[in-house]
Amino acid sequence: MTWILIERIRFGQPTAVGLATGAIAGLAAITPASGNVGPMGAIAIGLAAGLVCYWASVILKARFGYDDALDVVGVHGVGGLVGTLLVAVFASAALGGAVEGLDIGAQLGVQAFASIAVAAYCMVVSFVILKVL
Repeated sequence: MTWILIERIRFGQPTAVGLATGAIAGLAAITPASGNVGPMGAIAIGLAAGLVCYWASVILKARFGYDDALDVVGVHGVGGLVGTLLVAVFASAALGGAVEGLDIGAQLGVQAFASIAVAAYCMVVSFVILKVL
């Protein structure tokens, strides 16, 4: 919904591609958090993902000019990162998502550290694979 709302504001009408891309961004964002957040947290994560993924896919890509024809980085990568970070904010103790002894800030730090570690691992392994090929 966020993606098509942005398109409506910017261009006067939403597009079918924008609707589909926004839906995929929401799905990518809720995937890391799906077992730990309730329905309202999922809605908030989806709204945030629509905004941030639109920015990454349209604005950031135009600014830096990188080639991402299918918006994989902007939708899946950034959407997954948004969901991974926001699980710390919206985790529900009733669903087993809140870690006892960690406040939101500490959990956000854990989520950010894990995200950086995964990104670094992926870069190193991708580099090695590309060198071998």
